[in-house]
Amino acid sequence: MKKSTIVILVVLVLIILYGFTTYNRLVTLSVNADTQWKQVEVNYQRRFDLIPNLVESVKGIMTQEQAIFLALAEARTRYSGAVTADEKASAAAQVEGSLGRLLVVMENYPELRSADTVQTLMSQLEGTENRISVERIRFNEAVRNYNLKVMRVPSSIIASIFGFDERAYFEITESADAVPQVKF
Repeated sequence: MKKSTIVILVVLVLIILYGFTTYNRLVTLSVNADTQWKQVEVNYQRRFDLIPNLVESVKGIMTQEQAIFLALAEARTRYSGAVTADEKASAAAQVEGSLGRLLVVMENYPELRSADTVQTLMSQLEGTENRISVERIRFNEAVRNYNLKVMRVPSSIIASIFGFDERAYFEITESADAVPQVKF
């Protein structure tokens, strides 16, 4: 074989090897971007699963505490408005019953925790939103790495041959400017 034929074969082998490695790198970057988007979706699902449960938990605890305090306040009001001894005795029994329920709740829960529960809800909401934000950033970084490989020469030639197109970044929607509201 001639030296020129060997040089041409070596160059051809190098080009083919470059093509294979570039193709494999594009596949890897594409899969990384897909995987990162799945992480965003996992955190969205966490938000969808977590927040309603936390809100309902907070509502339940606050309702329990409110019911005890309302019963106590009503019994006290009835006692204050009672005229006869029977009315006062009945109202006093209601006050004692409400106080008894309050003592049971306080024994079981040394401090009434609606403020702590609300704080926990807010922490969980903040943590979930932070996780989503981090995963969106990571997704955009994965897309950036993929897009750079797709756009840069000479890998752009391999990308166009095998149909690797640029991907879209995650962008906020117009409604994302609105602050989400949690209502009890």
